Amino acid sequence: MWNKKYKKADSVVSRSIAGETILVPIRGKLADMQKIFALNNVANFIWQRLDGEKNLSDILNDVLNYFDVEQNQAETDIQDLISDLLKEDLITIQT
Repeated sequence: MWNKKYKKADSVVSRSIAGETILVPIRGKLADMQKIFALNNVANFIWQRLDGEKNLSDILNDVLNYFDVEQNQAETDIQDLISDLLKEDLITIQT
């Protein structure tokens, strides 16, 4: 998992509103307003790095260098976030 690279799905629009990042999936020509996702600061930090270039190990190192968090907690949080984003088709695995 840690060597995989992920990219934001083309069908997702992200906006920063009042200090919070909001993800809105776009299906066809319409936004799916029933499926809006709000990201906390750490999740937004990770989201910004999902560019298809960095692998999760690189992103984990970025999180550990930027936030005051134990490695085990950071690994769990990243795994949970990636799993949720994949489940909702908000990101794709780069091949």
